[in-house]
Amino acid sequence: PQDGVEVKYELGGDMMPADKTGSVKLKNGRAVINVGTMKNPGFRDCRLVAVVNGKTYKYHVKVGFSPEKLQPYTELPDDFNQFWQKNMEDAARCPLKYTIKPAPEYSTEKADCYLVKLQCFRPGSYIYGYLTRPKAPGKYPVVLCPPGAGVKTIKEPKRHIYYAEEGCIRLEMEIHGLNPEMSTEEFKEISSAFGNYLVNGIDNRDNYYMKKVYMSCVRAIDFLTSQPDWDGKNVIVQGGSQGGALAIVTAGLDKRVTACVANHPALSDMAGYKAGRAGGYPHLFKNYKGMDTPEKISTLAYYDVVNFAKQIKVPVYITWGYNDDTCPPTTSYIVYNVLDCPKDALITPINEHWTSDDTEYGQLKWIQKHLK
Repeated sequence: PQDGVEVKYELGGDMMPADKTGSVKLKNGRAVINVGTMKNPGFRDCRLVAVVNGKTYKYHVKVGFSPEKLQPYTELPDDFNQFWQKNMEDAARCPLKYTIKPAPEYSTEKADCYLVKLQCFRPGSYIYGYLTRPKAPGKYPVVLCPPGAGVKTIKEPKRHIYYAEEGCIRLEMEIHGLNPEMSTEEFKEISSAFGNYLVNGIDNRDNYYMKKVYMSCVRAIDFLTSQPDWDGKNVIVQGGSQGGALAIVTAGLDKRVTACVANHPALSDMAGYKAGRAGGYPHLFKNYKGMDTPEKISTLAYYDVVNFAKQIKVPVYITWGYNDDTCPPTTSYIVYNVLDCPKDALITPINEHWTSDDTEYGQLKWIQKHLK
């Protein structure tokens, strides 16, 4: 607690420019700021800056107003399901071809780890992933974990080894066809030359980069359900941010999926900025020029998570926080609100774009409760 310190503030909607600024002085560590109210469902954000002993501190607090009533700006195209059915049929013609190499450095006494190279989408196109499975003989549920955003390697394959140690076969995948055994320097070189894949081909729904990504997730389900130790029943998708988006997309596309877990899903109501409020990551209408065209908006509707969420009928568990400026709470609520299926939410208002180890382990517990 400080006394006499000035705190500057600005107030605005979720991810929106400030509509009010000011400052207050702390007295016995306290001050009151009136953040105002809202006539429509949404969030107000109070952004704070203070200088104490020459060091600048920043924080923010978002407050929700009837967020359970938020609905998407993005509309469902009339031929949405036909478009994706055709893409899945086309992608299925690519032969299921893969290699599996032991990765003992990531194995434990109870679980084995393997590096997988999997052909997908079209011949000669590959993705990589780390597969972990229980050492004990038996039949087990499979869990697909797509990655967060970026051109990067798979980090710490042992971080969630408890899935395999507690009876699940789990594939943690990447989406760009980059071998995770490459050095950090090699990844940096490739990443810098790769460009922003989230806008690659966005003018045309058939050429958009994310089509390969979505079809790669379905191919990963093909791979997992081909494993001899799959239990023949349970197929779970689980991920965070872009991975949360891809988990929902896969659950919406693939009827083999029996449950879905997503943290703060990205790619959700991406055109929401056109409604005067926050849109989803990667904030195309906020951070990029030339995105507001009929062609791009049309493409995004076919790839937006809210439209895949509308297709899901299996149980879904979503976690998010109010203070997230990467995948804002506005869009997480919108995804949750459009789900027409058994659903659970864990809302932690103070969270920004992260989840605790306890939250992530709790997702495995939720999955185990929803096994067939």
